Amino acid sequence: MTRPLLLRFVTVVGSSASFHLLLPVVPAYAQSAPGGGSDKAGLVTGALMLATVAGELTAPWLAARCGYRVMLGAGLFLLGAPALALTVSQSMAWIVVVCLVRGFGFAFTLVAGGALTASLIPPERRGEGLALIGVVAGVPLLVGLPLGAWLALHTGYGPVCSVAALIALVSIAAVPGLPGRKAASGPPLGVFAGACSGALGRPTAVFAVTAVGAGFVVTFLPLAVAPGHSGVVAAALFVQPAAATASRWFAGRRADRRGAAGLLVPGLAVSAAGIFVIALTGVPAAVVVGAAVFGIGFGVIQSATLTLMYTRVPSSGYGTVSALWNLAYDAGMGIGAVGFGMVAGVTGYPWAIVLTAFLMLTALVPAWCDRTAARTRRARTRGIGR
Repeated sequence: MTRPLLLRFVTVVGSSASFHLLLPVVPAYAQSAPGGGSDKAGLVTGALMLATVAGELTAPWLAARCGYRVMLGAGLFLLGAPALALTVSQSMAWIVVVCLVRGFGFAFTLVAGGALTASLIPPERRGEGLALIGVVAGVPLLVGLPLGAWLALHTGYGPVCSVAALIALVSIAAVPGLPGRKAASGPPLGVFAGACSGALGRPTAVFAVTAVGAGFVVTFLPLAVAPGHSGVVAAALFVQPAAATASRWFAGRRADRRGAAGLLVPGLAVSAAGIFVIALTGVPAAVVVGAAVFGIGFGVIQSATLTLMYTRVPSSGYGTVSALWNLAYDAGMGIGAVGFGMVAGVTGYPWAIVLTAFLMLTALVPAWCDRTAARTRRARTRGIGR
């Protein structure tokens, strides 16, 4: 718990709170515009996520030239300043432009901030340190989503946009206190090269497939549960991220002591089991319990994959690891939402949920291969030591 790490907490809260406060608000703002509709709401969310993915692909290259601190400050500014201008016009072109700029800003805070975080944590405490960052980022998510919708309903769109902007802009004050180091010297690791390597590609694939389940839970759980059970949906959507946040802490501490590779298979099994239980959509208790079980497994996978990937690269590859991990998150959730919608239209929600769980179990193959490869590396290291 050094001073730079505490300052990093400030920027984590600033970026996460600013992003999640407006995540449910901007689609509603676009839908309320003259001629707006559900297609307009989907367009602005799609623009935001598209820019986020594009920013994650370009951020490692920019960070290698500008440094993590500059990139983090720029990301907070691009995330906050456009929010102040969001209500200047309600035209779709203006809203989409604002979402595109904010998506790039959020991507910069994720990639540059994640790489900077890894450099601030001692390697022997990396699992617990990264899990702690996950907890700090998870609290604004839990609070920001419902709070943003509530503020927009009771105070209007202008005030909530101003709050989201100020949170990000004020947190820039913590950036100068962070180390101004650039990416380490040496050949940088490209995003595509990292994805093609087994050491990073296997954990990335495991996390992306597991995130498919998260995409279903966030997008379709309110539709899959029978009408009249809104309280059940609210409880499930709360316990899932809460359980994930708690299990990330446990998994991080365990990874520091016994290694993270052994957590992939059990984390996947627990995640898939939770989705299987949610398939009992007519049983309220099963939906809540299943969401909690999935959250536990998902948190373990989040912590284990991120810790593994950082331990397998030199400091010059931290930006690439951060980009790959966040790309896996966004792509998995997006594919899960789109793919589930297409399958559910044919099979109905319960069977589509079961198929989602089976899809997640396919990630056991790269997870098992990764654990085997990790054991082989340890055996070789011990042999060299002798």
